[in-house]
Amino acid sequence: MPVPLFDPTSPRAPLRADLRAAVHRVLDGGAFVLGPEVEAFETEFAAYLGAGHAIGVANGTEAITIALRALGVGPGDEVVVPSFTFWASAEAIPPTGAVPVFCDVDPDTMCVTAETVKAALTPKTKAVIVVHLFGNVAPVAEIEALGVPVVEDAAQAAGSTIATADGVRRPGALGTIATFSFYPSKNLGAFGDGGAITCADAALADRVRTLRFHGSEDKVDYVDIGYNSRLDELQAAILRVQLPQLDAWAAARVAAGDRYAAALDGIVTLPRATAGARPAWHLYVIRHAEADRLAAALTDAGIGARPYYRTPVHEQPPMRQWAPSYALPGTAEAARTHLAIPMSAALTAAQTDEVSTAVRSALAAA
Repeated sequence: MPVPLFDPTSPRAPLRADLRAAVHRVLDGGAFVLGPEVEAFETEFAAYLGAGHAIGVANGTEAITIALRALGVGPGDEVVVPSFTFWASAEAIPPTGAVPVFCDVDPDTMCVTAETVKAALTPKTKAVIVVHLFGNVAPVAEIEALGVPVVEDAAQAAGSTIATADGVRRPGALGTIATFSFYPSKNLGAFGDGGAITCADAALADRVRTLRFHGSEDKVDYVDIGYNSRLDELQAAILRVQLPQLDAWAAARVAAGDRYAAALDGIVTLPRATAGARPAWHLYVIRHAEADRLAAALTDAGIGARPYYRTPVHEQPPMRQWAPSYALPGTAEAARTHLAIPMSAALTAAQTDEVSTAVRSALAAA
């Protein structure tokens, strides 16, 4: 049977009546920008994460730029960022006036480590962007111990958790400031673009609120050059309906990943969770030396499969001016061998069996 790479529709099917009601509530209320739905979602999302503050913004990319600006990042500064990530993690840096400095990843977890970040630090480093890639949770505490503020790019990690010395915590409440995307395919997705910035510090949160609204604190006087970057009421209302389902959806992703691991151990290289992490896999990304051949075979069998970052960010033409002079071997390995196979909160045992059987068959045919 065909198995899609994503299935954002099935998990939402039981929520259709509530989603319709939320849309009508916004229409009837007549407030469409920075109204009661955004305020309520910000409160609920901050409470879910265990963060002091959540501020809705237009999308995940602007969330990173605004978070960096709120930290004081600007011209002459450097921001460390992994090269094995979605383009936006690095694309968000130059608009601040700072430059990206690319660091390596551990190819098994596909996340940065304290060691890979430390190798990229210089006296000009103003912040580190730590990406919780594919839903795995990067070791934020170890990286913050290096003495540089950490920006969590948690766009792919809503619903993930990590056990720490302070108990079980969530991405978005681990570093100095964090960013989320609510693109429709994300673990917590809107019906269009949307994003959020979370942090514990009240003054930092106020700075974010000012920057998201044109650099104004009161909509009359302007204290900075800011952005027109606001989560709209309709998306906030939709997100509020889905947020209470996030833990159940995350558990379903964890269970699907466990089924894959049991079926494919020794057949392909499985993604390894970082120490203490319970990833709510946004993507389930395996590795194999013949990843492209495997992708073609799975596609022919009607199974969604694709690489995401075959060309690392620092090798993309607009970023080559900032490419490091040193090698990034973990990045090269992950980029060459990774392959995403189907994952969603609605992925059934029969579907994971179908995918696993197809993977084994494709590789046995070599």
